[in-house]
Amino acid sequence: MSIQPVRLFGDPVLRTRADEVVDFDRELHKLVADLEDTMNDEGGAGIAAPQIGVSLRVFTYHCGGAAGHLINPTVRVIGDEVQTGVEGCLSIPGVRAECTRAMNAVATGFSKYGEPITIEGTGILARCFQHETDHLDGVLFLDRLDPEARKEAMRTIRRSDWFGAKEQAQAGPFGRAAVR
Repeated sequence: MSIQPVRLFGDPVLRTRADEVVDFDRELHKLVADLEDTMNDEGGAGIAAPQIGVSLRVFTYHCGGAAGHLINPTVRVIGDEVQTGVEGCLSIPGVRAECTRAMNAVATGFSKYGEPITIEGTGILARCFQHETDHLDGVLFLDRLDPEARKEAMRTIRRSDWFGAKEQAQAGPFGRAAVR
C-alpha cells in the first residue's frame, strides 16, 4: 500500500476510457489499497484509477457515510430529481464549480474479490458515484459545467501554478517545448 501521485488535468490518461478489469488478483488488491491511501492522503471523497495513471475501471469512495470500492462499475440514475452543488476534483486542484448531477443513483459492480456489489446513493454519495464513473469514461466534471462556469474554470486552471509545469520544464531557450 502506498500513496501515489495524482495525475493532473492535461494528462491524456484522464481523457481515455479505462479498460475493464479481468483479473481479480493480488495486483488489483494493491491498486485498491493504493487508491484508498491516495484518496485519504489527498482528503478526497473518491478517486478513480486513471487519476493515479492506471487505465482500469476501478474507483474508491469515502463520503456520505459510506466507504468502499467498485470494480467495473455502472451507475444508473433513479428518478428525475437533480442536485446542483459545488464540485471539485483531485486532478484539477484549486478549481471548484457548481455542477448539476442526479440526486439518486444506483452503482453496481464488483468487489476486489469478484463479488457483486450494488449500492444506492443519494446526495453526495450519488454525486461521487457519477463523478468517479465519469473518470472511468474519460469525462471530467468540467465537461458537465454550463459554458460560463467552464470558461471561468479554464481561466483558473490556466492561472494555476501546476498547469503546464511539465511543458514549461521542457521548454527550450525560446519558451517553446522541446521537440521529442
